[in-house]
Amino acid sequence: MRIAVAKETDPGEPRVALTPDVVKRLVGLGAEVVIESGAGLKAGATDAAYKDMGATIAGARSQALSGADVLLTVRRPAPGGLDGLKPGALVIGIMDPYGRSAEIGELAKTGVSIFAMELMPRITRAQVMDVLSSQANLAGYRAVIDAAAEFGRAFPQMMTAAGTVPPARAFVMGAGVAGLQAIATARRLGAMVSATDVRPASKEQVASLGAKFVAVEDDEFKQAETSGGYAKEMSDGYKAKQAELIASHIAKQDVVVTTALIPGRPAPRLVTTAMVKSMKPGSVIVDLAVERGGNVEGAVADQVVEVEGVKIVGYANVAGRLAASSSALYAKNLSAFLETLISKETKQIAVDWDDELVKATALVKDGTPIHPIVKPADAPTPAPAAEAPSDVPPLQEPS
Repeated sequence: MRIAVAKETDPGEPRVALTPDVVKRLVGLGAEVVIESGAGLKAGATDAAYKDMGATIAGARSQALSGADVLLTVRRPAPGGLDGLKPGALVIGIMDPYGRSAEIGELAKTGVSIFAMELMPRITRAQVMDVLSSQANLAGYRAVIDAAAEFGRAFPQMMTAAGTVPPARAFVMGAGVAGLQAIATARRLGAMVSATDVRPASKEQVASLGAKFVAVEDDEFKQAETSGGYAKEMSDGYKAKQAELIASHIAKQDVVVTTALIPGRPAPRLVTTAMVKSMKPGSVIVDLAVERGGNVEGAVADQVVEVEGVKIVGYANVAGRLAASSSALYAKNLSAFLETLISKETKQIAVDWDDELVKATALVKDGTPIHPIVKPADAPTPAPAAEAPSDVPPLQEPS
C-alpha cells in the first residue's frame, strides 16, 4: 500500500497532511509513504525528518503520486492535481464540498474515491478524526493572540505605582470549539470575558471557563439545540431581540471575536457597521468566518481594516497561522480515519462502504459522485447516511 503526500496546490496553505511522527506509525503498519520534497517545510517538517521516520522523498508531485493507493491532502487539490494516482485510489482531505460539485466532478473523472474529512459524524468513535474540532481549537486560540497583537493596550489588570491599568473586556460570539478556546485564552491573558451562543447548553460551558453568558433567554432559546448538539436556525423575532442586546453589549467591549459558521451557507452577519462604530477607538474585532463572507460587516479576507479607529482583523485560514501545531493534529485525524479503511489482515485498502464513517464522508466512489452534496440532480438518491455536520447546520462547531 502506497500513501502519497504532496505539496498543497493552494499556495496560501502552509499545513501538511502528514507529520513525521505519524509517518512512522503508518510505516509501522506496513505502508510505503512517499512525500514530495518540501511538502512539510512550511509546517516545520523537513525532508530529512520524514526520511528518518521511514518515508521516501520524491523530487516532484508526479513522482509522489505515481502508483499511489492513497493521497492525503489538507485542501481539495486543484484540477489536474490527481494525475498519476491509481484508478480507484483514495483521496482524503478537507474538500469544501458545498457548492463545489463541478470542481469535485472534475477530480472524480480520474476514477478516484474522494472523502471529505469535515463531514465526519460527531460520534464517540470518530472523535479522534474530528478535523473541525482540532483545527477550530487552534483557530480560537490564535484569534485571541492576533487580537492582543493588534490591541494597543494590555489585556490583564496591572497595578503600578503610576496607576492601575484596567483589564480588557473581551466578547466571544459563538461558544463552539473555537469560541470556547478563545474564551479560555482571553481569560488566561487576564481579560474580563463574556460570550454568547444560541445553544442553551453553552451557558454552562461558558460559565465553567469563568466568562459571563450574554443571551436573550426566552422560550425559543431553550429549544434552540438539536439532539446532535447543533444550533437551530432562530426566528427573525428572536434574532432582532438578540441583536439589540448584543449591540448594547458590544459598545462596551475592547475586543470581539466572532466564530459563527453555517455549512453550505454564507456566514451569518452578527456585527454591523453601526456596532463597529459604537466601539471605542483602539478596539479590535477578529472575524473567524471571513472566508465565508464574514460575521462582521466590512471584514476583508487577509486584511486588517480600520473603521473609525476600530480594527477588524480578517485573517483567512487562522489554523494555518499555527501550521506546525495544526498539521500535527490534522495528521492524527487523517491517520486515524485511514486506519479504519485498511484491512488488519492484508494491510491493504479495504473500504467498508456500509460503515457510518464512510457513508458520512464519501463524496465520490470510483469516479462516481455519491454524496447528496455533490451528486448530480438527476442521479438516484442513496439510502440515508449517518448524521453528519452537513445534515444539521451549526452556527459554529459544536463543543
